[in-house]
Amino acid sequence: MTSIRRTLFGVVLGFLALGAGMAIAETGEQRGLRLATEASNRNGGYEDITVSGEMILKTASGQSATRRFDARWVTTGAGASRSMLIFRWPGDIRNTALLTHVYAGKKDDQWLYLPAMERVRRISGSGRSGSFVGSEFAFEDMADQEVDKFKHQWIAEQNCPGGGRCHVIDRFPTSKSGYSRQRIWLDTAHLRLQQVHFFDRRGAHLKTLSLSGYRQYNGRFWRSSRMEMVNHLTGARTRLNWKGYKFNQGLQKNAFTVNALRRIR
Repeated sequence: MTSIRRTLFGVVLGFLALGAGMAIAETGEQRGLRLATEASNRNGGYEDITVSGEMILKTASGQSATRRFDARWVTTGAGASRSMLIFRWPGDIRNTALLTHVYAGKKDDQWLYLPAMERVRRISGSGRSGSFVGSEFAFEDMADQEVDKFKHQWIAEQNCPGGGRCHVIDRFPTSKSGYSRQRIWLDTAHLRLQQVHFFDRRGAHLKTLSLSGYRQYNGRFWRSSRMEMVNHLTGARTRLNWKGYKFNQGLQKNAFTVNALRRIR
């Protein structure tokens, strides 16, 4: 081997070693952020979504109630979106609606429309940790969980709660929240969210969200058909069943305003 070839060979080996060293040197924060960003990128890429579903509330004693709703989202920019969830049944909650504006780099806005009172109530920062219409979901749970709203820390690769392998990542809210942290499970195959543990401000494990029944739409978008939130303090649980996802239906962002809430029929 000539000296020039030996030199080139040494340079190549040096770069390979450097690349391996960089991979090994990736911190837990870097890995957590990288995986969360990749999961978000895989989950996005659409203009809008429409879907219907039902909410089933169960108390610790076994009593239950069912509600049906329609929901829709529209993308308004990188890391920004608007969504509206409208209850359609039963009659005592019909046309009650939640409007959410998610912004990149700043806190979200939410409004609740109460048709019986013909009133729109803005959900304040402290109110976002409160129960959404008596369910085990908080108002803040109903907003898109954008990557830039958290700091991330990769913990380990473990078995997923429902089978397979998962990345376990802690994410810490960067703005006011009812949670001190959330521990999430992303499957290694598709980076789909499998479970979330919610910890209250004292660090106690308050709630667990489990997602299942994933289905792929348009050959690209994975969506869960079932989400169940269990409150470990009260024993109550709320299940959301989703069906009929449709993407890119031409929704306009001006249909997601406070004035639009007041026109719901």
